[in-house]
Amino acid sequence: MDISSQEIEAIVKQVLAGMGGAQTSAAPAAYTAAPGGAAGDRGVFENVDDAVEAAWKAQRDWAANYKIEDRQRIIEAIRRCARAHVEEWCHKIVEETGMGRYEDKVEKHLAVINKTPGPECLTTEAKSGDAGLMLEEYAPFGVICSITPTTNPTETIINNTISMIAGGNTVVFNVHPRAKRVSADCLQTLNTAIIEAGGPANLITMTREPTMENVDKMAANPKIRLMAGTGGMGMVNALLRSGKKCIGAGAGNPPVIVDETADIELAGRKIYEGASFDNNILCFAEKEVFAVNTAYDGLLHELQKQGAYLLNKAQTEQLVNIVLQPKKGGGHEVNKKWVGKDAARILETIGVHVPDTCRLAICEVPADHPFVLVEQMMPVLPIVRCQSFEQAVEDAVVAEHGNRHTASIFSKDVDHMTRFARVIETTIYVKNSATKAGVGIGGEGHCTMTIAGPTGEGITCAKSFCRRRRCMLAEGGLRII
Repeated sequence: MDISSQEIEAIVKQVLAGMGGAQTSAAPAAYTAAPGGAAGDRGVFENVDDAVEAAWKAQRDWAANYKIEDRQRIIEAIRRCARAHVEEWCHKIVEETGMGRYEDKVEKHLAVINKTPGPECLTTEAKSGDAGLMLEEYAPFGVICSITPTTNPTETIINNTISMIAGGNTVVFNVHPRAKRVSADCLQTLNTAIIEAGGPANLITMTREPTMENVDKMAANPKIRLMAGTGGMGMVNALLRSGKKCIGAGAGNPPVIVDETADIELAGRKIYEGASFDNNILCFAEKEVFAVNTAYDGLLHELQKQGAYLLNKAQTEQLVNIVLQPKKGGGHEVNKKWVGKDAARILETIGVHVPDTCRLAICEVPADHPFVLVEQMMPVLPIVRCQSFEQAVEDAVVAEHGNRHTASIFSKDVDHMTRFARVIETTIYVKNSATKAGVGIGGEGHCTMTIAGPTGEGITCAKSFCRRRRCMLAEGGLRII
């Protein structure tokens, strides 16, 4: 979910609020929390050390005095609370960040609320033999620092809260500055639900003003045992330099292959659905398509039938100069002003007027075009004509940049599916559906907003944020045969 890694790297020791980007409106009264001082205001603190200390005390209590059944009960209260506030938070995210589509945010929220596993995934492994009884269980790290993105602010807070406290941890969030108001509202509401369900205060905390300086302080604080981050590779690399255990969810630029055996109607429908979902701000969303020659024209037809607007060559180059900008050292990077904006609004900049029901613009480009190589995070989808499946694979690997995040294929050829999977090596690999199915949105399996490709945990859940501990009872103890 990388908006501008280079910019994040350059200011890693500075305040995130200086990163720039889309301007936001003044905070409505509902966003403004009352001053809390060192005591905090339902989990929101003025000082990062106070936020860490409160979470540390809560974690001692959580681990010592609450059973697994208590965790399950409190997590169910979090789910009920979040469901009741979904529409409110989705409206506030669009208002504060200026990105995405309300109706798609509702679907994302319901997925993380309903499909993020709780303690049930913390299975115990046991082995009994002549030498005794061995148990291995998942134990908490303690206090976790979690950095959340502007693209999925409250979705990530809900998802990380359920996963992390299910494992017996507590969390100090460093939210994105351009989503700090709705993030604080979400965190305070969840804290209230936790307390009303009989849980301790401050299981989740944050500072009112999130900064990278706060992240540095948490990295240096011995009471923070694990650093987790969802965002760009600049952020992930900064976490990896902290010296602590890190779980990092970084950038993606997911390619899609459509081969000669594909169901073209299905491909057009699902690619349109996935690439336009929440205006393409998700890191796992389809970012570029490589279609073999025999499937190419049919795919363009099906995408337009779904409602996509096909740019001509001149319009495509006009758009490049608006939504992308020159990058220091050469090449292009995204102009953050246009990240997550509606397709209709983007097309207006080049004099094209389409109805609001048009959710996606598509363009025909070569494999080395900037729209292919830059992770845009907006509903503009480049389509590349390939002479063969082998060329499509080769071009897709280049476009994915070795992120090993997400890729998909539309094919009925099992050999093609297998060959692409082995070469692309992505954490998420989807066949014959929109890529969001790979995180449980319209597909099987649990949901997460923290897809930890760079550090290897993959589709995270409660066990991802736990330590493995072994207990051994030797000399045949408890062995009854």
